[in-house]
Amino acid sequence: MPALPWNDIDTVLLDMDGTLLDLHFDNHFWLEHLPQRYAEHHGISRELADAELMPLFREHAGKLTWYCTDFWSRELNLSIRDLKREVAHLIALRPDADTFLAAIRNAGKKVVLITNAHRDSLSLKMERVELAPFFDRLISSHDYGFPKEDQQFWHALQADFAFEPGRSLFIDDSLPILRSAGQYGVAHLLAIRQPDSRGALKATEEFDAVEDYRQLISGL
Repeated sequence: MPALPWNDIDTVLLDMDGTLLDLHFDNHFWLEHLPQRYAEHHGISRELADAELMPLFREHAGKLTWYCTDFWSRELNLSIRDLKREVAHLIALRPDADTFLAAIRNAGKKVVLITNAHRDSLSLKMERVELAPFFDRLISSHDYGFPKEDQQFWHALQADFAFEPGRSLFIDDSLPILRSAGQYGVAHLLAIRQPDSRGALKATEEFDAVEDYRQLISGL
């Protein structure tokens, strides 16, 4: 990917899951651990659990409810918070993400975490991976009531944390979210080539993609 024009960037907006953290934890939780616990809790087969859960997941994908631990706890009659703690050992930093964060922080950039994750999930992950000191702000879309896919999120972010979209870099593993940011006017957008370390490489379509965080630091 081409070198970033760091002289034109004042603010770095960063997603969490799949961007700074390995998406393996989330994929394992939603596709393996939760369905298994759901099957055990309700006394049904794993196959039936998948048949019940997957349409629900598809229905809420991209909505704020998809990211809300309280919603899923009510919907499934399970403590999502407790179940996530059962597999919290899988929460892991992506390679050199901390090196990248330290470098942009030392270069005097404003650094803001913007995640669709619920505050419960954000707190759990910050317990396991000490990233909070790198950031000026840790923002959950639940604070605003709109997911990052929605233009209203970006307007709320601007009202809460004034930034200049034309002088901002945003990195996220979701292409719809990157397109939403681009629609709002964020000038510098990067996707993630392999959000899940155990998953396949991803086609990032119109977006350049991060493959190695160390490469981004050149020119800082």
